[in-house]
Amino acid sequence: MGIIVGIDVGGSTTKIAGVKDGKVISPMMTRATDPVASLYGAFGKFTSANGIALSDIERLAVTGVGSVFAGEEIFGLPAEHITEFVAIGKGGSYLSGLEKAVVVSMGTGTALVYCDKNGAEHLGGTGVGGGTLVGLSKKLIGTADVNAIETLAEKGDINQIDLMVNDLTAKDIGPTLPASMTASNFGKIGDLVRSEDVAKGLINMIYETVAVVARFAASSKGIKDIVLTGRLSALRSAPAAFDILGKTFDVNFVIPDNSEYATVIGAALTLSDKK
Repeated sequence: MGIIVGIDVGGSTTKIAGVKDGKVISPMMTRATDPVASLYGAFGKFTSANGIALSDIERLAVTGVGSVFAGEEIFGLPAEHITEFVAIGKGGSYLSGLEKAVVVSMGTGTALVYCDKNGAEHLGGTGVGGGTLVGLSKKLIGTADVNAIETLAEKGDINQIDLMVNDLTAKDIGPTLPASMTASNFGKIGDLVRSEDVAKGLINMIYETVAVVARFAASSKGIKDIVLTGRLSALRSAPAAFDILGKTFDVNFVIPDNSEYATVIGAALTLSDKK
């Protein structure tokens, strides 16, 4: 069997990966404001970097919000459109090794998918995600570059931004609301706050929002395993932050290797399974 190539065309990035004999080949990403240019650019970059000829590729699996711009063929290769929620569930399940979990895709927005042996079920989501981080950062601290935002955040102090329960009372408010929990995101911000603190607060606000929504989703299915995927899952601060949030909410947050590429890997695997 030839290589199955998955292409995930997002709002600002395109991710691409190959699958052959059940093994993932070289996931990578390109950025472009035009989805068509990004799609073809990603394909050219992938084939060139891996020394892959068109004749080596059997089919293409296309997914993502920008996949509507892809036709039935790309460079003469047949392209099959894979539902994004199916790809999210498949990719998250494959990368984590879990047979049953809620898979969270933290992209421009955040989508939640329940995945088990019967397939994938879209549970909902939230508009809070990477787009929120980029948009608010551009307005508040003058940069939309995620790497720059992350670097600033590493020097930030969350206590200059968020109002904590222990700012209001010295005691825990019941077993589910310890004094160390956030009472209000950005509820303590002052006039002289630094850009580093704002960046820290923005990332923390998104993490906490995603964690709360995912925890309720997992609870509705009677499980505790939550797989985190998408661009924000690959931030350096994600593992430590979600470790704390997992202990707080009594759930198991998992960030697998290549979590940023879960959807495109899932698309390729879905088509590979069909074949």
